Amino acid sequence: MGGIIFWAIIRTAVLIPALWILQGYIEYKYWWWFGIMAIYGVIIHPAMIQYRLFKEENDEIINHTLCSTCKHFDKTAVICLMYDKHPTLDYLPCGGTGWEPVGEKNEEREIYS
Repeated sequence: MGGIIFWAIIRTAVLIPALWILQGYIEYKYWWWFGIMAIYGVIIHPAMIQYRLFKEENDEIINHTLCSTCKHFDKTAVICLMYDKHPTLDYLPCGGTGWEPVGEKNEEREIYS
């Protein structure tokens, strides 16, 4: 997920100076439309495509592994926060020994004790 944001920032850093330079060559009334279309076409649309591909590639891991039911699993980054490693279909970072269910009742009792 961080790669999507990183490349969106890089594309923004390239597009802003390019639009600034093109402002002198395009009529003002068309420049705004060109700028909006360029922002969508160069920054937003590629980020949406990358996000969709990220979701498709990691759907099986997010929905059908032991890690996805663990409280240490972060679905947005597909990472085990306890071991700071990415699980795959064939690899669990803890090997199943560090698994703790999401929303365990004992956590609530410990907080209020």
